[in-house]
Amino acid sequence: MSEQRTAPPLDVMRARTVTDQIFDLLYERVVNLTLAPGAKLSEIEVAQQMGVSRQPVRDAFYRLSQLGFIQIRPQRATTVTPISEDAVLQAYFIRSALEEACMRTAAQVLTEKQLDALDTLVQRQAAAVEAGERSRFHALDDQFHHDICNYAGLEFVWALIKENKGHMDRARYLSLSYGADVALQEHRQILTALRDRDGQAAAGAVKQHLSRIETIIARLHIDRPDVFDG
Repeated sequence: MSEQRTAPPLDVMRARTVTDQIFDLLYERVVNLTLAPGAKLSEIEVAQQMGVSRQPVRDAFYRLSQLGFIQIRPQRATTVTPISEDAVLQAYFIRSALEEACMRTAAQVLTEKQLDALDTLVQRQAAAVEAGERSRFHALDDQFHHDICNYAGLEFVWALIKENKGHMDRARYLSLSYGADVALQEHRQILTALRDRDGQAAAGAVKQHLSRIETIIARLHIDRPDVFDG
């Protein structure tokens, strides 16, 4: 993994466990293709780079393998997997159903203060788009969807989504080089519907927003066929 020697030492005193920190870091790097499909990973090298023992690295690797992000083969190299189109579409089905239901609830219960907080978040997204900061926009995009679930009292919905959206994240991140403006506008439409207390419109807006993944997949098959399986 010498080509990815950018992992900083970890602060083991943080509230999150060492395994959590390693998992989050590697998850982000698989999503943003710093660790591209086919890249090799070594427990020993990751542990050395992060200044930790091999056990938390092994545990993080296992969690990543459960998401389908890496393939662990005993006595052979551990490698980053290609994006699974089937997994992307499964994640879309799950996420769309859950978030549409969440929007209907959110439109009825979000406070003005919470709506203002979402508006501030969208403004920060606009600044990230203007600056061409894909990683920051992607993080703020996730926060937008998470916060709506959280404000609606449906934090468990986001937990379920997060367990299933990994491959979808990889495809969506690649699309931000040309689609961040569209995603931003769709977030504004979702927020407008929530401010109008129109649950049906909010659900429709998030459905349209998430359904763009099908167009994204089609374009990526042309632009980046190397990232897919099969």
